[in-house]
Amino acid sequence: MSDLLDKVLDAHGGVERWNRFNTVKATIVSGGELWGIKGVVQDATPREMTVSLHQQRASVTPFGNPDWRTAFRADYIAIETTQGAIVRERLNPREAFAGHDMDTPWDPLHRAYFSGYAMWTYLTTPFFMSMPGFKVTEIAPWQEGSEAWGGLRVEFADDIASHSRLQDFYFGDDGLLRRHDYHVDIAGGFAAAQYVSEYVEAQGLRFPTRRRAYLRDEKRQPLRERLMVSIDLSDFLLS
Repeated sequence: MSDLLDKVLDAHGGVERWNRFNTVKATIVSGGELWGIKGVVQDATPREMTVSLHQQRASVTPFGNPDWRTAFRADYIAIETTQGAIVRERLNPREAFAGHDMDTPWDPLHRAYFSGYAMWTYLTTPFFMSMPGFKVTEIAPWQEGSEAWGGLRVEFADDIASHSRLQDFYFGDDGLLRRHDYHVDIAGGFAAAQYVSEYVEAQGLRFPTRRRAYLRDEKRQPLRERLMVSIDLSDFLLS
């Protein structure tokens, strides 16, 4: 691991503490332009997101019905009742995005898959970088105003679903994540710059409570008038 990655892991609470837990839950409220583009209803109802820390699994409830939830793995997505009965399911869900661009409508399973892999990525950052199969390289810092944020480029493991295989993460002098750059491959590969802020501590680990993902231009600048996804998080609980 690089010196920067060591610093980053420690700043977020440390791998030793992370490994004491198996799941994290958080309350999320989502908004932004993407949902309307995709023809999906997204309201301000708080939802509970649960992700596994050491394997890629995630679930959000409620989803489409007060008694429904999602069940996400990299190779599978389902909507099920809170009792575990399958409502709808899709094997190899990534294949269902073939030919999609940013304007292609999504069905509920498309939405559930996106939510599953995205929230798993966000809630396990930066600790997934120390998992087997991930390759991490230090890159040039990002200049944000008067600040230079140290950069890490991550090549994701083959068996992990996420926005794109290569993603860039930028960290402040305190080692905390400030910005996350990626391409949304399942939506035509549009470029995004996600800014994170307003950290809280939960059981010795640190999480941002505010995430704002903007379209990114050819010069890697965020288009502030194009807020694609907003996520507010609270009530973190590890177990």
